[in-house]
Amino acid sequence: MPTISMFYGIKIMMYFNEHNPPHFHAKYNEFKVLIGIKDLSVID
Repeated sequence: MPTISMFYGIKIMMYFNEHNPPHFHAKYNEFKVLIGIKDLSVID
């Protein structure tokens, strides 16, 4: 998965052609979250 940004140990990643709704992944150690781009809501 392409890494867009890294700061304070948090990796922001995004696939080019993944499922809807448009979102990005954030990972910090063993924690993972999917964030919606439109309203910055937590998807998973």
